Amino acid sequence: MARRDHGRAFERKPAEHLVIFASGDKIRHMTVRPWMTALAVCFVAVFSIGYLVATSYLIIRDDLIGATIARQARMQHDYEDRIAALRAQLDRVTSRQLMDQQLVEQKVEKLLEQQSALFSRHGKVGTLLDRAEESGLKSSPAVVQDTDENRKASLGDGINAIETLLGRSHSVSEPSAFGLAYAPSRENMTDRADRIFSKVTLSLKNLEQDQLARISDLTIDASETASVIAEIMKKTGIDVKALVDQEGNALGGPFVEPETGLNVFDNSLSELDAALNRLEVVRDTAKALPYGNPAPGRKVTSKYGNRVDPFLGRLALHAGIDFQADTGTKVLSTGAGKVVTAEFSGGYGNLVEIDHGHGITTRYGHLSRILVSKGDTIESGDVLGRAGSTGRSTGPHVHYEVRREGAAINPVHFLNAGMKLTSYLE
Repeated sequence: MARRDHGRAFERKPAEHLVIFASGDKIRHMTVRPWMTALAVCFVAVFSIGYLVATSYLIIRDDLIGATIARQARMQHDYEDRIAALRAQLDRVTSRQLMDQQLVEQKVEKLLEQQSALFSRHGKVGTLLDRAEESGLKSSPAVVQDTDENRKASLGDGINAIETLLGRSHSVSEPSAFGLAYAPSRENMTDRADRIFSKVTLSLKNLEQDQLARISDLTIDASETASVIAEIMKKTGIDVKALVDQEGNALGGPFVEPETGLNVFDNSLSELDAALNRLEVVRDTAKALPYGNPAPGRKVTSKYGNRVDPFLGRLALHAGIDFQADTGTKVLSTGAGKVVTAEFSGGYGNLVEIDHGHGITTRYGHLSRILVSKGDTIESGDVLGRAGSTGRSTGPHVHYEVRREGAAINPVHFLNAGMKLTSYLE
């Protein structure tokens, strides 16, 4: 018994806590369990924590909002700075491209002006080259021939280069903003324009230098040819310098201020034109004067000078030279001119006399037949008549005289000069 009571004493449950609610006659009670206590404590703790959190949020909310707004403002400011930087970079690139485009357009305009100048020169040079070719002048083989094909090919290369330049400029002028900001092109428009412009300009300059070289060669050739012809004619008593000066004496026109800034090309054209004019005057004069042969291939039977007269048997002046010729042989004019006599004239028999100008006349005597009339214009080599033995003659032949201001001179000087001039007049 004692052991059982001792065991119950140790097994006694803790006293329960009661909560009594009284309302009038009604009385209620509720036993407070441990779990209820724990639950109440947890609720109070949660409420306290929530209250503390809410109170803390209310206290620091303004600071959090201010910090957030400040961070957003900084982000917006950085973004706007980045946008402004990109916009400034884009403006700089665009401005540079506009400047490059203007430079390209200026270079292309200058290139087109050079090509236009070459085209305009083509007309000037063409006329002079035609005159030079008609005069028998040829430039050195080392010089590029200024043919239409070469001109078109060279100028066509320039035009193709210009089109290429403009095409590339267009492709460069439309890049993307991102490409400009982060991946700049390796070669800008100006560099490409300079490279292509230099290449085309060099080609045009080479063409211009070829033209100048050819013009210079032709000028030298024309001057030398005119000088040689003049020197040969001088030995026959013809003052070519006076003739050339006489050709240039007819001057006139209103006064106009002189041109300034003439370039090398225009000066070279003027020099070539002057040289060709001199050559043409000298050649035309030489062709008009009696440097031909009235009976080509015929032997001279009697020279100019004193000889025994075949009829009188005493010394007399033979005022011309005689060519052996059968009756009917063609007698040719030795130069261009106008027929002043075409009739029977005493001892000359049938006579043709031609006035070649510059005080020079020629006579063709003893003709069996006259084929021209007085007043006819004759070219060198035209047939004047047929050889014969009319007038004071011992047999068929051609009597040929050259006279200056009416006085007889030795025709041999003109015949010798004519043989030297043949290669220059043909």
